[in-house]
Amino acid sequence: MTIFGIEIGITVFWLVMAVIFLIIEAVTVGLTTIWFAAGSFVALALAMFNVPVLAQFIVFLIVSFCLLLFTRRIFVEKLKTGSEATNIEALIGQTAQVTSAIKPLETGQVRIKGQVWSAVCRDETLTIPEKETVKVIAIEGVKLIVVPEENEQKG
Repeated sequence: MTIFGIEIGITVFWLVMAVIFLIIEAVTVGLTTIWFAAGSFVALALAMFNVPVLAQFIVFLIVSFCLLLFTRRIFVEKLKTGSEATNIEALIGQTAQVTSAIKPLETGQVRIKGQVWSAVCRDETLTIPEKETVKVIAIEGVKLIVVPEENEQKG
């Protein structure tokens, strides 16, 4: 195989590709190119057994994309096991008191941990009156997304 005028064997090509993918992964730490490095190593093994080049590329693509699609989420979740919810993230799952009614398609206010926040209800057809207890389920921008506590327990 000739690349940029340099003649190299297919095994060297796959080894170089694997190293490039590993370097990119080390620099970005995004758990994306590591799967392509694994695909490169599988293709390298096939090249060592003189499997046709087309088959090597097909196997490289299949292995890389299958690993990316089916294992990336698992590894990302496992690597975040030691992370701690900080600041805003810590509000998710907490209960709050409605201080200004939350009406359909309108923003109300809630008090949580001594601070007043803008809030909207996940169900845009509900009105949540003042003094009702709600649970924070998400945060979008500077607004809390809430559900009435009794609705959250039902479903």
